[in-house]
Amino acid sequence: MIKPSQDNAYYELTSPTLLPKASGFLWNEKMMVHMNCRGYAVAQFMQPEPGKYSHAPNLEAKTFMQPEQPYYAHHPGRFVYVKDEVTGKVFSAPYEPVRVQADSYTFAVGKHDIVWRVVHNGVQIEMSLSLPKEEALELWRVKVTNLSGEKRKLSIYPYFTVGYMSWMNQSGEYNEQLNAIICTSISPYQKYQDYSKIKELNDKTFLLADREPSSWEANQELFEGEGGIVMPSAVQQETLSRGEARYETPVCALQYRVELEAGDHQAYRFIFGPSKTDEQVGSIREHYFAQAAGGKMDGFEAAEAEYASYVAEGQGCLEINTPDAELDNFVNHWLPRQMYYHGQTNRLTTDPQTRNYLQDNMGMSYMKPATARAAFLTALSQQHASGEMPDGVILHPDAELKYINQVPHTDHCVWLPVCLITYLDETNDFAILNEQVKFADGDETASVLEHITRAMDWLIGARDERGLNYINQGDWCDPMNMVGYKGKGVSGWLTVASAYAFRIWADICENSGHNELAERFSKEADRTNAVYNEHMWDGEWYARGITDDNVVFGTSKDKEGRIFLNPQSWALMSGAADDEQKRKLIQAVREQLESPYGVEKLAPSFTAMREDVGRVTQKHPGSAENGAIYNHAAAFYAYSLYLVGQQEDAYRVLRKMIPGPDREDIVRRGQLPVFIPNYYRGAYRQIPHTAGRSSHLFNTGTVPWVYRCLIDGLFGLQGDKDGLLVRPQLPDAWQEASVKRTFRGAEFQVEMKRSADVRATEVYVNGELLSGDVVTSVKAGATYAIVVKLPQIGA
Repeated sequence: MIKPSQDNAYYELTSPTLLPKASGFLWNEKMMVHMNCRGYAVAQFMQPEPGKYSHAPNLEAKTFMQPEQPYYAHHPGRFVYVKDEVTGKVFSAPYEPVRVQADSYTFAVGKHDIVWRVVHNGVQIEMSLSLPKEEALELWRVKVTNLSGEKRKLSIYPYFTVGYMSWMNQSGEYNEQLNAIICTSISPYQKYQDYSKIKELNDKTFLLADREPSSWEANQELFEGEGGIVMPSAVQQETLSRGEARYETPVCALQYRVELEAGDHQAYRFIFGPSKTDEQVGSIREHYFAQAAGGKMDGFEAAEAEYASYVAEGQGCLEINTPDAELDNFVNHWLPRQMYYHGQTNRLTTDPQTRNYLQDNMGMSYMKPATARAAFLTALSQQHASGEMPDGVILHPDAELKYINQVPHTDHCVWLPVCLITYLDETNDFAILNEQVKFADGDETASVLEHITRAMDWLIGARDERGLNYINQGDWCDPMNMVGYKGKGVSGWLTVASAYAFRIWADICENSGHNELAERFSKEADRTNAVYNEHMWDGEWYARGITDDNVVFGTSKDKEGRIFLNPQSWALMSGAADDEQKRKLIQAVREQLESPYGVEKLAPSFTAMREDVGRVTQKHPGSAENGAIYNHAAAFYAYSLYLVGQQEDAYRVLRKMIPGPDREDIVRRGQLPVFIPNYYRGAYRQIPHTAGRSSHLFNTGTVPWVYRCLIDGLFGLQGDKDGLLVRPQLPDAWQEASVKRTFRGAEFQVEMKRSADVRATEVYVNGELLSGDVVTSVKAGATYAIVVKLPQIGA
């Protein structure tokens, strides 16, 4: 069974094999852990760059989280072996590594914890994981209960993998004073200049127990023996051997021998994580496990409570009740959580891509506007005086631009007005335009207004003789890296996205009293749209770009990559497409890109390298940017459809981003509806049997755009300079919906109903018919009762 709990605090799965990759994630601003339903884990922490404390069993390169993460027997994980000391039978919780089918099984993903309940042969194992608010530590509880009706003699073996730590130096041993296994390593390095950084790293991994174990094992090879990880030789013995690892792969395995009368239980607590010294582990033990005076919570319990409060701060500004209960559950509980994670942690990187940083903080405009405001100013402080934005935003004094941020992309300026408008819609804080911010490459200081104006002018200047924007080695699509590396290739999408950015900036300038700028950029938007139509319209849809060799691609002449989604979406946003073009391109998207699982980013997917387009064509067909249902792009499309009043198509596209609502759809996607992944497999018309599979990656720019679709589009409760716009675009099948919307400190309780009594939408505020569709003079602390009467479909 796959369902939310009765209180909607958890989403539950009752089989470890139905969705074997189902998962949940927890985070704080120092770490992230992604837990699989079967016990596998991917975790990282910041020091200040991302590091690991639970490694793969062999030497591994530093990588990001992987899409469709492949799990294997020795994948890092957190497990508990259970042995009946009378019969010798063994099972493990949550499911791996022994894979014995439980009598009952529940995996419950919560907002601030992840819980398992596993019953086998009269023994119940309850496991839970939480985090502290600020430290890179995993807080584990394990409870063992005898449900069998008779006395049981058991051995319980918490088993936390450490893996191959370092080829230079690695070891592991039990520290009796601390009740901890501490594994030590030295991060490999070659240059003496790196030593000063290496010596400061938290290169130890520890498992700290609140109770003294009966025995332990710190050597993975000795633990597994001939039985392997599925049936370790050490578990088949009476007690673990109390071994140590000396330049061998360490492990954290403890043994607790326990006799339980019928109905009795034993509870254990563990802390797993990185440290720099043994003394630090001792301090952690003292803080979290020291007995609290006067019946107060000890440090462990207090940390759990503090973390729950921290996660609860990520409240959205929407609470909905619609005919789609599963949508309600996701929007009310899980979508704001995922959006909060992005904005609060910056995806646990010290140099987020500029476009990601701005869009993630666009989402924070709905939750913590002050955080969004500060982020916009931080980004602008790293802008060049020319107006060019950097490829990444440095967030730590020791950070530098890495990986993809060392590859030049040309789209980052576009996102400034596109994201800022949401902040202004929510807050009406046009004073931010007057903030003075220094440029990164000199002593010059200018207002935010001047900074963004220069960014728009930079886009105007970064064009060829036709007026099309250069792509260099990529735009929003990172792996489209060979279209313009010779300096001539252009991006059709970036050209029309610039037109949209000019249009938004013109509106912002007008609303802030800068009429000359407003007029200039309004005209520039029109000119850019005209250029886009002249060079990119292919007759039924818009092309994607023109290569260094002057080859237009993304057209009806192409066998692969005939049509791309983004050029169509942003043409709707910018106003480039006239009514006939809108009709044609929407039809083309329906026929060529839409699938049962969402809208694909391009089609047909490339099956071989195209050297004038780049490495996007080398990705597996239907994965990632090569024709997946790339939800970030799908969200752009849904938003564009709402902008042009295509609410049926918009809702259909939007709803397909969320697994469900039926069981078959969730099983096909392979993930619980507790986050939107960056993609689902596409290439539906080429490889239908893999289409719909989730990437299971929860880092994605999708979520703030989905939230924006809900606010600006579906429920039509968008902020405005004068107040709150009320322009819902409910699907035809919905007869009613209710929304609680918090806005500028006020609460709006909105009832939307279709009525045979009206021919056009009517809005009532506190019982009085509103003239127009804007609730003005919004007062913080006030509550507004809004009734929206919508005409019946076909009336």
